[in-house]
Amino acid sequence: QVQLVESGGGLVQAGGSLRLSCAASGSIASIHAMGWYRQAPGKQRELVAAITSGGRTNYADSVKGRFTISRDGAKNTVNLQMNSLQLEDTGVYYCNAHSVWTTDGRYSTDYWGQGTQVTVSS
Repeated sequence: QVQLVESGGGLVQAGGSLRLSCAASGSIASIHAMGWYRQAPGKQRELVAAITSGGRTNYADSVKGRFTISRDGAKNTVNLQMNSLQLEDTGVYYCNAHSVWTTDGRYSTDYWGQGTQVTVSS
């Protein structure tokens, strides 16, 4: 019922920038929070940044001051501007929609996108 489609990943040199975008579509009534998680090879998926419908943001300590999350609530989109990228930022980035109500009254805790690869090279 709800689909998340990501775009914007790719290969970038250390110190460079990338912008990730995610659009949620389907029978959406409301989404409490949208965010980005990443998973590096051999590691667990971790929160990168999230933003609530009220605009409250939460960032991983490792990306504070470098990444900026933004959201268009009317369009159910979320963007992640990533600056000063480091080798450690490499991984698959997943878009997340948390606490979702659909127009037919169904609730789901989480929806996930398919993931987009971000590779930072030296």
